[in-house]
Amino acid sequence: MKNHQLFTPERLGSIELKNRIVMAPMTRCRAINNVPNDLMVDYYRQRSSAGLIITEGTSTSPNGLGYARISGIFKQLQVSCWKKITKTVHQNGGKIIVQLMHSGRISHPLNMPLGSEILAPSAIKAAGQMWTDSKELQDFVVPKEMSLQDIIHAKTEFVCAAENALFAGFDGVELHAANGYLLEEFLSPISNIRNDDYGGSIVNRCRFIIEVVTAVAEAIGKEKTGIRLSPYGVASDMPHYPEIHDTYDYLSKELNKIDIAYIHLVDHSSMGAPPVPMEIKKTIRKNFRNRLILCGGFDQQSAEAAIKSGLADLVAFGKPFINNPDLVERFKNDWPLSENLNADLFYTADEKGYTDYPSHTP
Repeated sequence: MKNHQLFTPERLGSIELKNRIVMAPMTRCRAINNVPNDLMVDYYRQRSSAGLIITEGTSTSPNGLGYARISGIFKQLQVSCWKKITKTVHQNGGKIIVQLMHSGRISHPLNMPLGSEILAPSAIKAAGQMWTDSKELQDFVVPKEMSLQDIIHAKTEFVCAAENALFAGFDGVELHAANGYLLEEFLSPISNIRNDDYGGSIVNRCRFIIEVVTAVAEAIGKEKTGIRLSPYGVASDMPHYPEIHDTYDYLSKELNKIDIAYIHLVDHSSMGAPPVPMEIKKTIRKNFRNRLILCGGFDQQSAEAAIKSGLADLVAFGKPFINNPDLVERFKNDWPLSENLNADLFYTADEKGYTDYPSHTP
């Protein structure tokens, strides 16, 4: 085993990890009727040798169920079913936290339950289309601009979901403030054109995230709370704006004051998105004293280098965990990674391309 940093234990807030390899959150769309199931139990069990598993984006609210077949954690049945997953991961020596996501304007009515609303900071439609099981690809719709009451309600939903996560046996939560969903929609002056306390200046545009993080940290413990950010990301129609650096400089300083366990920084340039400048990564590293997880296009060698350089404390892997459920063992033993990865099955509904990837046979 030539490299060793990835395999050393690490502490993430209150969570003791057996290694620094994180399974990144990945939407896989297997939660039929938005309820976790036994197929998902198998999926997470197979990957429990990771130091930390971060689940797929899991909605805090009926209003946040933007995609077909994504899970929620706002009903008792969902909590009970997640409990099976956390129990299995823990029995296999793993740690698991839930990524709490509200999809905001990245949604479509055909994916939503009756009585729900598609909400956003401003009534600005996202460019692009959304998959629906009943009518396939459909254009995004104009969301409802959130009232102050809607904002208070959404914060309450994040807190309730975080408390539900502890009832379900999760080791903590990650707030999804990346990839163009509700929390990031407030950050951008392109998706947020409000003229009240939640829009306009950098301080105002960061207010909603900071209030949500503060409320969740107070409810379940700052040592169990993390956040995912994607500065300079363009997913879900998030064009660049001039003050991106200053926005994340301010936000990371405020997150440091709240003293949450970690920031999880994602860079999608390996998938064709614009690269995240090293300058902002270094700024966040300087501003935030607790753990920093980096994610995006890493292999074993580059992950090792990122930890050795001090830029990252842990490294998250996404796609490699799909077709290599035993990724940690493959890294440890210098076994080859599987090249069999079927992207057509990323978001389908059954076990194909989900739990049927084999472990390495020495």
